[in-house]
Amino acid sequence: MVIVMTDAASLLSASVLRNLADKLYEKRKNAALEVEGVVKSLAAQGETEKVSALINVLINDFAMSPQANHRKGGLIGLAAATVGLAGEASQYLARIVPPVLHSFTDQDSRVRYYACEALYNIAKVSRGDFIVFFNDVFDALCKLSADSDPNVQNAAHLLDRLVKDIVTEGDQFSIEEFIPLLRERMNVLNPFVRQFLVGWITVLDSVPDIDMLGFLPDFLDGLFNMLSDSNHEIRQQADTALNEFLQEIRNAPSVDYRRMTEILVQRASAPDEFMRLTAVTWIHEFVKLGQDYLVPYYADILGALLPCIADKEEKIRAVGKETNDELREAKREGLDIEKVLAVARREMANENEATRLEALRWIAALLERHRTQVLSFLDDLFPALLGALSDSSDAVVLLVLEVQAAIAKETLHFRHLMVFLLHRFSKDRALLEKRGSLVLRRLCVLLDAERVYRELGSILEGEADLEFASLMIQALNLILLTASELAGLRELLRASLCSPEGQALFLSLYSSWCHAPVATVSLCLLAQAYGHASALITCLKETDINVRLLVQVDKLVHLLETPVFAYLRLQLLEPGRYPALLKALYGLLMLLPQQSGAFMILRTRLKSVPTHALMHMSSHPPETEYSNRGKSGGSPVSTAVASVLRRAASMKDDRRQGLGGLGPPLEEGASQAEGESGRPPLPAIDFAGKLQQFELMQRQHQLMRAAERQKQQQGMNGLPAETSPQETIARDMVGEASNRSRGSFPEDGVSQVGPRPSWRS
Repeated sequence: MVIVMTDAASLLSASVLRNLADKLYEKRKNAALEVEGVVKSLAAQGETEKVSALINVLINDFAMSPQANHRKGGLIGLAAATVGLAGEASQYLARIVPPVLHSFTDQDSRVRYYACEALYNIAKVSRGDFIVFFNDVFDALCKLSADSDPNVQNAAHLLDRLVKDIVTEGDQFSIEEFIPLLRERMNVLNPFVRQFLVGWITVLDSVPDIDMLGFLPDFLDGLFNMLSDSNHEIRQQADTALNEFLQEIRNAPSVDYRRMTEILVQRASAPDEFMRLTAVTWIHEFVKLGQDYLVPYYADILGALLPCIADKEEKIRAVGKETNDELREAKREGLDIEKVLAVARREMANENEATRLEALRWIAALLERHRTQVLSFLDDLFPALLGALSDSSDAVVLLVLEVQAAIAKETLHFRHLMVFLLHRFSKDRALLEKRGSLVLRRLCVLLDAERVYRELGSILEGEADLEFASLMIQALNLILLTASELAGLRELLRASLCSPEGQALFLSLYSSWCHAPVATVSLCLLAQAYGHASALITCLKETDINVRLLVQVDKLVHLLETPVFAYLRLQLLEPGRYPALLKALYGLLMLLPQQSGAFMILRTRLKSVPTHALMHMSSHPPETEYSNRGKSGGSPVSTAVASVLRRAASMKDDRRQGLGGLGPPLEEGASQAEGESGRPPLPAIDFAGKLQQFELMQRQHQLMRAAERQKQQQGMNGLPAETSPQETIARDMVGEASNRSRGSFPEDGVSQVGPRPSWRS
């Protein structure tokens, strides 16, 4: 071996060997030309062993030398030898290329530069045979693209262009082996490396025989990462590459939607606006192109789109909304309802109103198309919908109510909705105060007001929390008396004494309305049951008259001045026909403090009762203290009012009669009025039983308040709170009253049943 090496060394003159290691480039260049000539001559003579020996000298004594100038000379010498070999170079490349590639990592930048130059010349000569080393060359070039020396970078760029030419013109390139190299480097942040990688992706994608689109999922995420690069040129290059691929997808018969969709969904929520916009644009195209292929990924896509609808960037909002609309309108089979509903429920809590609205529209759309499947997840859906009633946006609340109304089409779900709604109000009194009116009014429009009120009344009748029941009835009553949506319900109640439908509605509401005394009075005034209203006012005890009740009376007085009660005020023109009305209004007046505004309003109204009508009623008044006061100087109006009160007092007690509060003149009865119209006579309402039911309900409220005070007192004294026996007694009393009141009217369709258990059970 030593002999061979000596012979090989003797092939080159001492001056050539010396000049190869010289510090001057020109001398090394001239020596390389000598090497080229010698190798060319040996190759022509077929002296393969001598050629190999010469290459070994260049590698061992020069390219791998610890001296930088020797390494430079060795690199230029190897390139010269390859040029000299020409067509015979392929058999020696396995020995020539590795030491050159090794020099790419040399600490001396000039050595790295000459390594690029040497490999350029080697590749230029070997062309297609050079592809064998592509992976190693690509790795080396990727590193050199970020070299700290600009000269090395320039040299690497020249070599890079040559390698690209070699790859694109041949058929020996293996894309399968290249993709792992590319994928590993796509997340590199160096801008020069990113430019290098995008350049290779673009070049390879332009080659007809190379299917880069099939491997797009492997480097798609990396391209999206480059969209947020601080370098504008890199962003532009990445965007151009992505646009080219998107165009290819439009023309491709099939692509891997699953893997790419996963990437796009993630990038649609990226911090960078440009990246989000590009991702949403791609998703938009996928929705149009993917068709049935995308159905399994609808939930993931929806999760990405809904937040984009409220994006701060207008373009993203526009594309996101358009895509969402197309996705929702696409009627595809195989949709994963559970996953889509889960996404919609999650986005209902999004901080942006637009996103919350779209989530609700998705639930509504699914409910319309896949009702049975959606209702199977009602236990998860209903709490989310009820929670959304507290939303700060009225638009969201209204849409929630539409969804709830759509769910409540069936009787079972309707009952569930009412129960859940009351439970929500009972747990969140602020919601009842803030949103109660909006919620209830909208449900009355969507689900029929009478049906809603009947069901709520039925549930509240058995409510165990008496305080909540009272608050809820007050809210329902206020809506009943003020909401334009309930005008039809009010008309029906006004006919309670002459219409079977009105009477049935009145009876269905009465039991639950007993939780709130003033609400019960207003219900009777609305139903023109004036005698019963007067009896209710009269039976109020001292313990019932508190600040809360007086506030409710104050509100009622103001409501009496609204158009809803215009008919009642007009009936005051005929006090002889409606004496019980006058008595009821005076009863309210007597409850109010004289200095209150409501007292002034009601007293002024009562003073407006026509004097002549009152005087006609008092033409032959019985001798009472009222008439005596008139004779002693009282005004005609006072005398007439006294006469009205006497006449009202002389009426048969409403506790024993069912006709004391009729709207028609006193001489007419409900049964008679109905009989004359050709319809079967209405059964008389047992107002005596109703009054007893009212009194017992008030007694229960009194006992509950007393029990609460007792508990508070025990708590203050440090004693354990005990359940008061009065609570049980009160419940039993109300149950008995309920039985009696229902049992009195077997004709009106109300079955004789015991007290209803609380809906909470």
